[in-house]
Amino acid sequence: MKARESLVRLKEFQVREKQRQLNQLQMMMAEFERMTKDLENQIIFEEKKSGISDPQHFAYPTFAKAARQRADNLQVSIRELKTQQDAAELALEEVQAEYAKAAALEERDTSTRLRA
Repeated sequence: MKARESLVRLKEFQVREKQRQLNQLQMMMAEFERMTKDLENQIIFEEKKSGISDPQHFAYPTFAKAARQRADNLQVSIRELKTQQDAAELALEEVQAEYAKAAALEERDTSTRLRA
């Protein structure tokens, strides 16, 4: 019956690991969103300072142009992380189901041993 105990511990570890990965993805997304907001505020400031808000204008501030590109890149990264988050959530659900099944088998074996 030690094999089942090991299986339960393994599944429990896998659940914790998937939860950790999911939390890490969520933290990264939140950080990227915060960075995007900061960049957008800097862009607005630069546009007001220069008086030019058209990115196609020849005198549009270089910093604002670079910040706009960085913000766009962060938005792409956020979308990619969202896809990874969805996959991680599915994987977590699968591992949780496996853990529940292994724990139920272990519990059944334990109660059988106690009755015997």
